[in-house]
Amino acid sequence: MTTNSISVYGLEYPCLDTGTVVIGSGCAGLNAADWLYDLGERDFVLLTEGMSMGTSRNTGSDKQTYYKLSLSADETDSIGDLARALSSGGGMNKDTALVEAASSLKCFYKLANLGVPFPTNEYGEYVGYKTDHDPRKRATSAGPLTSRYMTERLESAVLRKGVEILDGFTAIRLVVRDGRIAGLIAIDAAGADQENMGITYISCSNIILATGGPAMVYSNSVYPQSQTGMTGMALEAGARGANLQEWQYGLASTDFRWNVSGTYQQALPRYIAVDKHGNEREFLNEYFDDPFKAADMAFLKGYQWPFDTKKLCGSSMIDIIVQHEIFSNDCSVYLDFRRNPGCIDEHGFSRLGAETREYLDRSGALCGTPIERLAIMNSPAIDLYARNGIDLYTQPLRIAVCAQHCNGGIEVDVNWETCIEGLFAAGEAAGTFGPYRPGGSALNSTQVGSMRAAEKIAFTSPENKPVRDFGKIKSEAETEISRLLEQIKDIPQSKDGVKVKDSKDAKDGADDTGLSGAISNAQINMSGAAAHIRSENALIGLANDVRARLSCIFEAPADGSGDLRLLFKYRDMLITQLAMASAIETGIKEFGTRGSAMALSGKGTAVSDKLADYRCEQPRETVPDKIVVTKYRDGNAESCLADVRPEPEYNNWFETVWKDYRRRTRQER
Repeated sequence: MTTNSISVYGLEYPCLDTGTVVIGSGCAGLNAADWLYDLGERDFVLLTEGMSMGTSRNTGSDKQTYYKLSLSADETDSIGDLARALSSGGGMNKDTALVEAASSLKCFYKLANLGVPFPTNEYGEYVGYKTDHDPRKRATSAGPLTSRYMTERLESAVLRKGVEILDGFTAIRLVVRDGRIAGLIAIDAAGADQENMGITYISCSNIILATGGPAMVYSNSVYPQSQTGMTGMALEAGARGANLQEWQYGLASTDFRWNVSGTYQQALPRYIAVDKHGNEREFLNEYFDDPFKAADMAFLKGYQWPFDTKKLCGSSMIDIIVQHEIFSNDCSVYLDFRRNPGCIDEHGFSRLGAETREYLDRSGALCGTPIERLAIMNSPAIDLYARNGIDLYTQPLRIAVCAQHCNGGIEVDVNWETCIEGLFAAGEAAGTFGPYRPGGSALNSTQVGSMRAAEKIAFTSPENKPVRDFGKIKSEAETEISRLLEQIKDIPQSKDGVKVKDSKDAKDGADDTGLSGAISNAQINMSGAAAHIRSENALIGLANDVRARLSCIFEAPADGSGDLRLLFKYRDMLITQLAMASAIETGIKEFGTRGSAMALSGKGTAVSDKLADYRCEQPRETVPDKIVVTKYRDGNAESCLADVRPEPEYNNWFETVWKDYRRRTRQER
């Protein structure tokens, strides 16, 4: 990387030049950097807001799952079977599914060789278990912190190789020229309080966007606070969204953000609600005719954790009940591991369903209290909360239904390249999944997608790479920074930083609110209108509010504090929310109630007699196997359906494949 500076309006701004920029330091970004180096690339940098930030390093579940081809003798499997399992829920390109299946073992063994402690039996088999939407035992786990182990091992590999890292930089804008990436603008936190505000121009030919999912968009979220995402930056640059309406929502703790799936549910804790007066009650049995049915449904949430409209009358009723208790009954909801549900206290375990009893019996846990059962089945799950200040032995665990993963994102091809040449998206930033994906397949996707992007960059012949000339770079940098400065020149500054006005103030002249308040209000609106329970009328109001916020974001002062980086994150969040609202509206029209989204309908059927407010059309037996594609332009978003790319037709004659491989990898020129 070369470093220069340019002068704009009398101030000096850093101007850097490199071949490729990897944005993000999670397991997708680090893997991309590691593969680029191993494939012979040296002209690249990894840019990150902070090496310790992001979802990969700071999230997990009871035993976080990694999904791949089966590797034990008691399971038959094939690449084709795995590809079909990935895409069987619809809305996923079948060529992408094939790539993820074909490369799953290559990426898995790399992680194992780097030291991620995936368990084997005494014969060396990586035995597996079934996860959600998985017909086979393909799942494995290194425990609650699987993705953290992946990130740490990949980081060690990158540091050993001396990869150049720009730490403390926030990318805020992508620069595109004639349909291909030309660079980006970032803010250096170390220079944010200087006169040039830390604004830095980076010229490059390729960008691998590994910024994770758009974690800021919802208020009820299990994403770590350090994860924000920058999906809107890619949409604004001209990349297309794919399936932005498809998310996973599920029960999670809120005081410490963590999924309460797996053994947290299979230990059969009590579900209790506490009203604003401090009155406590065990509430699940109020919604079921048989309290043991309630216990069985809670047990099933363990491996049916995501809210799923196909299970509205089954385990997903738990999510609706929890939502109802919080928003309609104005209660706080907790899992209580200290005492058994009342039905077990009174009658023991004999009336539990056969599946529940067998699981607990085979686990040696058909006994004791929930915390004792959890300690038998998964003691690290208790330790995890203890390390974060929550003692499950002595206190209940506050929960809500939270956004956990975006199954959509930026549209990519089989090399994880977007419609903008040289712009790649990997990990959760890429929109590779439809409404249903096997649990843990996202971790495999982070590794496969980032590897494919690195391979495409490394295997591009020099004559097909853009010629970089500093004179041209300097001119482009001056133009882009001037444009940015013109846009933000009227933002009032204070000793606390940038100020911003909330959209409601722009519309009705109400009192101003600060940047943090504006962000919080927009997130609450999104969770209310466009999470797992959605309505078309609410979406119209949401979209209008987001447009109003975007229209005045650089214009009017307001009390509060923040900085330029946070302001652009807020703007990025709003662009993403607007694109999501468009995609969700199209999804309701074309698919109705589907996947992790329940479309409310006054004419629909109530989920149950005791949940009469939650009416929806029943999930349709057949829906078009399509992808919702979204384009954003100048404060507006439009969505339409696109055909799923079919499974490729190919000739697997070895000599033909070998010859093509030598050509693609530049072994023959």
